Amino acid sequence: MPHSILPPHGGYQKLLSFRKSEIVYDATVYFCGRFVDKRSRTHDQMIQAARSGKQNIVEGSMASGTSKEMEIKLTNVARASLEELLTDYRDFLRQKNAPEWPRDSAEVRRLRELNRLPDADYETFRPAIEHPDPTISANTIIGLIRVTSYLLDRQLQKLQEAFLREGGLRERMTKARIEARKNPGK
Repeated sequence: MPHSILPPHGGYQKLLSFRKSEIVYDATVYFCGRFVDKRSRTHDQMIQAARSGKQNIVEGSMASGTSKEMEIKLTNVARASLEELLTDYRDFLRQKNAPEWPRDSAEVRRLRELNRLPDADYETFRPAIEHPDPTISANTIIGLIRVTSYLLDRQLQKLQEAFLREGGLRERMTKARIEARKNPGK
């Protein structure tokens, strides 16, 4: 068929936003297990927000073949979930009367360097994530959330641009049907 109705979709494993969100999720599970009371609502809420950030990237990527609108919505839900999680980490620091690292600090600069490594994964950040000082751990995860949120903001912009340029499923279906009518033997 000359015009495919369903474009390639999925492939979320290749998205840098997904890979970073997976680190954030794993880091949050570790952090909450170590520093947040398991009986508290915050424990569950933080893990669920981190999970939602990751899982909505997956779901949006898989839905993209039939609904660009759904892909954009779910990617935005992922972004919103990470913003909720960021607020939880900031609350944690505030309640402990601990500082959030300034954007120009040596620690944040080091995080940026590590995030630029092409194969950075949980192991790359493990010493800081699993540091015995919860302030270092929380600040590291805050930095990872910021990077992931930035990537999702860029991804959302690209998704919007692609939608305006290429349209959605209904437009592809109409185009394919018109083409099929013009060339009935093909």
